[in-house]
Amino acid sequence: MAKQTEKQAPHQPLCFVIMPFGNKKDAEGNEINFDEVYNLFIHPAIDAAQMEPIRADEETVNGIIHKPMYERLILCDYAVADLTTANANVFYELGIRHAVKPYTTITIFASGAKLPFDLNSIRCLPYAYDKKKHLTNIKKDIAALAQQLKNAKKTKTTDSPVYQLVDGISFQNSVAHEKTDIFRDVVEYDKKIKALLAKARNEKVDKAERIKAIDTILNTSINVENEETGVLIDIMLSYRSQSAFDKMITFIKSLPAHVQNTVMVQEQLGFALNRIKQRDEAINVLENIIKENGPSSETYGILGRVYKDLFDKATDDKNELLAESYLDKAAETYRKGFEADWRDAYPGINAVTLLELKGDEKSKEQIKKLAPVVEYAVIRKMTTKKEDYWDYATLLELSVIANDEAKAKDYLKKALACPIEGSWMFETTIGNLNLINEYRQKRKEDNGVSERMIGLLKGQM
Repeated sequence: MAKQTEKQAPHQPLCFVIMPFGNKKDAEGNEINFDEVYNLFIHPAIDAAQMEPIRADEETVNGIIHKPMYERLILCDYAVADLTTANANVFYELGIRHAVKPYTTITIFASGAKLPFDLNSIRCLPYAYDKKKHLTNIKKDIAALAQQLKNAKKTKTTDSPVYQLVDGISFQNSVAHEKTDIFRDVVEYDKKIKALLAKARNEKVDKAERIKAIDTILNTSINVENEETGVLIDIMLSYRSQSAFDKMITFIKSLPAHVQNTVMVQEQLGFALNRIKQRDEAINVLENIIKENGPSSETYGILGRVYKDLFDKATDDKNELLAESYLDKAAETYRKGFEADWRDAYPGINAVTLLELKGDEKSKEQIKKLAPVVEYAVIRKMTTKKEDYWDYATLLELSVIANDEAKAKDYLKKALACPIEGSWMFETTIGNLNLINEYRQKRKEDNGVSERMIGLLKGQM
C-alpha cells in the first residue's frame, strides 16, 4: 500500500489589493495616506484572515499597468478594492475583476468619502478615517475586513454586479483538460519566447539536448518573478513534453505564488509527482485541489492515473488483493471525473478500460452503459473543436474493447497524424492496451486486436 506521509499544509490563498499609492486627495480635497491605510489596516486584516496580500506594483508602462500585474489581479483567489478617491485605475481594475470573478472581491472606502455612483448593488465596507487623525478605529476595522474575507472563504456569495444583474452569464465553458492541452494555441504571450521554446522542443537532437535548450532559455531570457504567466506555463509544458518531470517540479516550485497556486499548475504538479513515483505527495496535492475547488474532470483524471499506477505496482509485486483494491479505487476515481463533466472523455475512457480489466458480469454491464456515452463525448467534441491525439486514442481504445479491428486501425492512423508532444503519449496508450491484452489472456479471451494495435504503436516510437 502507498506509504502514508504527513499531509502537505494547504497554501494560504492570495489576496490582491487594488488601491492608490502614496498620498491622494478625495473628491472634497482631503488628503489620504494610502500607504498608511494599507500598512496599518488592509495588510493586517488580510493576515488575520490567513491570506497572503499582494499589492499592485506602482510601475507602469506608458501609463498602463504591465501584463503580469493584471494576471495577478485575475488569478488571485481574493481581492480587496479601496474605492475612496474614485481613482480611475482602481475602478478599471475592479471592472476587470468583476468581469471574471463572480465572488471573493471585497470593496471598501473611507467613511465620509463621496463615490461617483450608486452603491446599492455593491456592498462596500466603510473604514473610519479622519483627515487629521488618519485611521481612527483600526482594531474594529481590521476585525470587520478580516471577517468579510473569512466569510468569502466559507460561502461563495456573488459580489460582482455583472453576475448579479445578468442572468445565466458564465465564462466557464472549456473542458478542464483542454485548458492545458491547447494552452499555447489560445493564449497570447511573448511571441519571441514562444518561438524559442517551440524550436527547443522540436529540435532534431536527442532529448537531453532539447532539455538543455529549454534550460538555457529559462536561465538567460526569463525573469520568473515578473514574467507574464503565459511564458511561465509554456516553460512548464515544455519540460513536460520532454518527460523532464524533475525539472518540471523544480520549476513549478519556483513560480510566483499567484501562478503556482492556480488549479492548472497544481494539477500539473500532481501529474509530474506521479511520473517520478512520488505518489503520496501527488495524491495529497490533487486531493487538496478537490477540497479547495470542488470536483473537476481533470483533477480526478490525474488522481485516477495515480491510483492506476499504484494498481500496476501492486500487480508487478504480485500482491493480488492490493491490486484489486487499487483497481477499484482507480475505476471509481475516473468515474467521478467523468461525472464531474460528461464532455471530458479522458476519465470516461479510463473508467471503461479499468472495468474491462475487472471483466466480471457487473463490469461488462457497466461498460455497455458507459462506453456509448464516452464515444458520444469524443465525437461531439471533435465536431466543435479541432481533434487531437487523445480523441483518436480514446476511440482506438473503445474499438479495441469492442474487438472492432477495422475501426481501431482507422483511429490509430488518424491519431498518428495529430501533433505528438512526446513519447509519453504513445506510452500511455500502449500501457492501456497492454493491460487489456494481459487480462484478456488471463480470462482466455480473444486478444488479437489489442496485440496488433500494440505492435503498430510500438513501431512509431
